[in-house]
Amino acid sequence: MSTQQAQQIPVVVLSGFLGSGKTTLLNHLLRSARGTRIGVMVNDFGDIGIDAMTVAGQVGSTVSLGNGCLCCAVDASELDEYLEVLTRPSARLDVIVIEASGLAEPQELVRMVLASENERIVYGGLVQVVDAAEFSATRARHPETDRHLALADLVVVNKTDRVAERELEAVHDTVAGLAGRAAVIRAAYGRIDPEVLFDRVVPEDEIEGQMSIEDLLYADEDTAAHPHAAYETLSLSTGTALHPRRLMDFLDSRPYGLYRMKGFVDFGEADPVNRYGVHAVGRFLRFYPEPWPEGEERRTQLVLIGSGIDAEALRKELAACELTGPQDAPDEHGMWGVLRYVQPDETEERPTS
Repeated sequence: MSTQQAQQIPVVVLSGFLGSGKTTLLNHLLRSARGTRIGVMVNDFGDIGIDAMTVAGQVGSTVSLGNGCLCCAVDASELDEYLEVLTRPSARLDVIVIEASGLAEPQELVRMVLASENERIVYGGLVQVVDAAEFSATRARHPETDRHLALADLVVVNKTDRVAERELEAVHDTVAGLAGRAAVIRAAYGRIDPEVLFDRVVPEDEIEGQMSIEDLLYADEDTAAHPHAAYETLSLSTGTALHPRRLMDFLDSRPYGLYRMKGFVDFGEADPVNRYGVHAVGRFLRFYPEPWPEGEERRTQLVLIGSGIDAEALRKELAACELTGPQDAPDEHGMWGVLRYVQPDETEERPTS
């Protein structure tokens, strides 16, 4: 990705009513970090257990978790202040997760993240956790459940081990209907693959095919007894430039279940100078132009992540975005749709046609 994008830290909002399993899911992410430095912001005032350490409602406290991760308990009104603290280069964080209190309005936290003037962050999505066993009771007790699900980018139907298959199917179908285009994945014990939410840093020993001591400690937890929630990944690499209008048509109508999209796009002669990093999560979309690295082949390389996605259909839709020849060249306004999702300071003094 571009230099600016590489410096931006995704901020994921983790929401769900009390008892849904948010903290269990968060603990799993922290145990699964293995080289990824996670910053945790806990928007609550009660005793919040994070494995062996406890943040006891002390607003303003920041605690090292000992694995490169940091945790702080904050008042929502101080969110921006602590984003500033956690995004300092000295913290060297790769992702920030905000765990909302069980009674918090998630859209307010999302709004604050999107409205933040901190240039070092980028929105990483709203993840709503629901308890499959208590879903009907939760909806009756909290009518706002439906509204929260409609706002989510990703829904984790948790505690699936406590529900019979027929009931689980009914809960999944209801949640999917309420969540619209959001991806819906199932989990037990909050065990979702971290790479659904963010790019996990791969330690050198994994690259070399060796298991670290930390890997061995948690190897038993990665067995079929506690499986990760299922998701699909689709990769695309092509040396043919994409038509900006057709790509935007695809992105504007992203299919159900597609949660994240990342990579680089070559728009050919529509912008012969730059390649475009793309970051899409849920409804959020941003492009990052940067000059093509000297000597590097011009290619479009994309990775799509979701649940229940039709990989072959997506591949065909993206293939239809490829330019078919000189007669298919976009007009002088072809890049306008893309530039709507580029930060203003990145568009200065750059040719677009």
